[in-house]
Amino acid sequence: MASTEGANKTPSGTPQNNNKLNNAPREQDFLNAKAFLLKSSIKSNINLYDHLSNVLTKVLDERPENVVDIFEDLSKDVKKSKFTSQADTILDKVDRSEEVVLAEIQKTLFEKNQEEAEHDAGEDEVETPLPNLPELMFYFEQAGVGVSREEMMKIFLALKQLVDNYPLQTCRLWGKIYGTESNYIVAEAEYREGEEEEEEEEEHEAEEADLDKEEEEEGEEQEEDDTPKPDFKPPPVIPREDNRSGTNKKTYFVCNEPGQPWIKLPLITPAQVVAARQIKKFMTGNLDAPIISYPPFPGNESNYLRAQIQRISAGTQISPLGYYQFDEEEEEEEDEGTRENFMENPDYEGIPVKDLIDPTLSNWVHHVQHILPQGRCQWFAPIQQAEDDFEDEEEEEEREEPDEPEPEIGPPLLTPISEDVEIEGIQPWSARLSSMLVPQYAIAVMQSNLWPGAFAFGTEKKFENVYMGYGHKYSPDNYSPPAPPPVQEEYPSGPEITETEDPTPEEEMALRAAQQEAMDAAEEIEDAEEDEEEDD
Repeated sequence: MASTEGANKTPSGTPQNNNKLNNAPREQDFLNAKAFLLKSSIKSNINLYDHLSNVLTKVLDERPENVVDIFEDLSKDVKKSKFTSQADTILDKVDRSEEVVLAEIQKTLFEKNQEEAEHDAGEDEVETPLPNLPELMFYFEQAGVGVSREEMMKIFLALKQLVDNYPLQTCRLWGKIYGTESNYIVAEAEYREGEEEEEEEEEHEAEEADLDKEEEEEGEEQEEDDTPKPDFKPPPVIPREDNRSGTNKKTYFVCNEPGQPWIKLPLITPAQVVAARQIKKFMTGNLDAPIISYPPFPGNESNYLRAQIQRISAGTQISPLGYYQFDEEEEEEEDEGTRENFMENPDYEGIPVKDLIDPTLSNWVHHVQHILPQGRCQWFAPIQQAEDDFEDEEEEEEREEPDEPEPEIGPPLLTPISEDVEIEGIQPWSARLSSMLVPQYAIAVMQSNLWPGAFAFGTEKKFENVYMGYGHKYSPDNYSPPAPPPVQEEYPSGPEITETEDPTPEEEMALRAAQQEAMDAAEEIEDAEEDEEEDD
């Protein structure tokens, strides 16, 4: 027994299990620490133990210099190498948000082609229709009107793009019309002489082709269907005014954002102007959007937008008195009511600012023609067209000559704005200084009360007009659609269609006897006349 106990002891006389008991706490601490390092992150599902192992493996494999200085970067690289995107890696992930798409479109505004640079360097400066928009917006900024400087510069570059792509003689920023989905930036321009004739011929040919198709279809229907048709003829259609005259004197281009393609608005017709006066619609920003209204509007949003632009221009485009004048040669040939052309006055010396804000408003005039109730600037007699429609002489004899309507007359060009009509005691214009604190450097600001959003400024020999609004005219009452017209009568009431009682046999006999006597008397008179002629 003694030998057995001695064999289980170490030479020092201590048992072997003592070392195991002494090392147990250290191993437990090591296991606890390792378990802590193996704890995975809730966000990335990666544990620190494996991450440090990978980083150290990367260090030993690559053996870079100054490891302690780049240890954090190596840790980031290891994390990035384990990242896996859930998106399809075959296709490129491109940001197609509206802001990015618009930025890509507007990027071209700030680029200049090498050919243009060489062309500009090789030629002397020539007159350009591009307006100095930053200078004009500087004055409007003093009046508290306009857009931000960033948007102004984009619009300025967009106008330059318009001038470069079209042969224009004049170009200016007309304004901005707000819409429910997007806005319209409107540019007013005039083509050079003879440049727009080709476009007009193409439009005219397209209209004639449409009319020919309609006539052919009507002819085929008449051949197939011989049912009676009513004799009612609609009132004659008032034709639109020619290009470069009246309501179509100017050409307008619009776009939703600077950098997008400029779209030319169509010519306007009198029917569209008359209908636009009777309805009130917000713009949507889509030119092809239908106009659902009563009375029905003949066209889509592009036509309605064009009608509102012309109405606003006719009522709010003003200039200082004496800035424009009529040509002496045309003044002798044309009547006062038919003038539509004018020219800048080379002797204009400017009007002081204090006179431009005079409450009498006698120093500002309209330089856009007034639109008549007919929807034209020049009166058109509808009876002339109605007479041309009658080809048969018999119809011309049978029809009654209608009363000729009185020609509509509006105020002539360059009429002072002091003659504008008030609306329930509200002055049509408000005049003020841009600054009451420093009046010696202020400019005159004119604000339209009939068309909210229309402004004009004047200082020394400079002036300009701009519109920033929804395209609605002021109305003291809330808008309500007009009532529908009364129901049309089925037929006119008269004796020829009134039902009567049938005559009795005695009345018929009496009527026949009276007719017979009348015939006999007529024969006797004829015989007597023949006898007298024979005697002669």
